[in-house]
Amino acid sequence: MTAKKRGLSDRTSDIILVIICTVVMLIVAYPLYYVLIASVSNPYDVYAGKTFLFPSQFTLQGYTSVFADPNIISGYINSVKYTVIGTVFSVVMLYITAYPLAQKGLPGRKFFSIFFLITMYFGGGLIPTFLVVKDTGLIDTIWAMFLPGGVAVSNMIIVRNYFQNSIPHDLIEASEIDGCSKLRTFVSVIIPLSKPILAVMVVFSMVAYWNDWFTALIYMTADKAPLPLVLRNILIKSSTSASQAATISGGYAELNKVTEMIKFSSIIVAAAPMLIVYPFVQKYFEKGFMAGAVKG
Repeated sequence: MTAKKRGLSDRTSDIILVIICTVVMLIVAYPLYYVLIASVSNPYDVYAGKTFLFPSQFTLQGYTSVFADPNIISGYINSVKYTVIGTVFSVVMLYITAYPLAQKGLPGRKFFSIFFLITMYFGGGLIPTFLVVKDTGLIDTIWAMFLPGGVAVSNMIIVRNYFQNSIPHDLIEASEIDGCSKLRTFVSVIIPLSKPILAVMVVFSMVAYWNDWFTALIYMTADKAPLPLVLRNILIKSSTSASQAATISGGYAELNKVTEMIKFSSIIVAAAPMLIVYPFVQKYFEKGFMAGAVKG
């Protein structure tokens, strides 16, 4: 009887957890789904609440307007270039910074840790940073996109915690006894064992660089603009104004309709690549994020 009650209690708990997870999933996923169906619907029906579950008056005019811009292809190419190079650079910098700080025998370890922590709370600001980038000749170069912020200290702390808590120090000592140098140990032992946290940092860096438009707005010319900045410019061009409305059939109302469709379409166009990539690294992302968390 006790075993039956325990089994029934377990099944009841599982059902409740499934229901809770389903509700949370719907709460999280519905806004993205809503943007998706809104991007192919008449914006007036969207604001009238007619697109709760399904598109209304299906149309691809928003996507047509977005991809009609001649800069959209170059924006995609620039974003891919900045994201790939920036992600590789950031991950390499995180590893070569976090691994030494994870070693208790590092001279000045406490000083360097405090030094990095200070940069999380204090900075020179936009104008001093711009002057530094300008004086170093990085304006309108690809290096301006990731050199000024190449090391994310919060991510570095996560990687350091992973090295400290998830990789046994005995393995490092064993590799050194077998004749491995510190560099060989890092390449042959540490990196293969840290693939989960590597996946986490790759995702974090990819999302950050893919969505970064402000850095390009400050340092890059129009022909080197990434996709988010191109979409921003498209949206600005389509903003309603009296001069624009006079040149379009239907006037202000029609131009406003196109502008609203472009808003929703731009969100999907910008988010789609990251949504496609994420499922391939989800397993490593979850495992690495929990392993790299702060442990008591």
